[in-house]
Amino acid sequence: MDIEIVAKALKELGHPTRLAIFKSVVRAGYQGIAVGGLQEKLGIPGSTLSHHISSLASAGLLSQRREGRTLFCVAEYDKLQAVIGFLQDECCLDEQASDDM
Repeated sequence: MDIEIVAKALKELGHPTRLAIFKSVVRAGYQGIAVGGLQEKLGIPGSTLSHHISSLASAGLLSQRREGRTLFCVAEYDKLQAVIGFLQDECCLDEQASDDM
C-alpha cells in the first residue's frame, strides 16, 4: 500500500472527533449506522458531523449508502485492514536482519 494513502488515513483518524465517529461506524458492523444515529450517539451538530464524515470518506475509510431518506455510514474494513497491515508488515524486519549476522 502506498505510504501517502496510509498517511492520509492515519491523519484523518488522528482527530478525536473523527476517531470517535469511525469507532462507532466500525462497531456498527457491515450494515452500518444511520447518520442520525451517529449524531444522536455522539452529540455532534449535523454540519460538523457531515464535515468529519466527508473527511473519513475521502480517505477511503468509510462509505455511505442511502435507504429511502436515511443515509448510512459503513466502514471500509478492507481499507482498515490494509492500513493496519501496512504497519504490521514492517514489524521487527530490521531486528531479523541483524540476527542473521
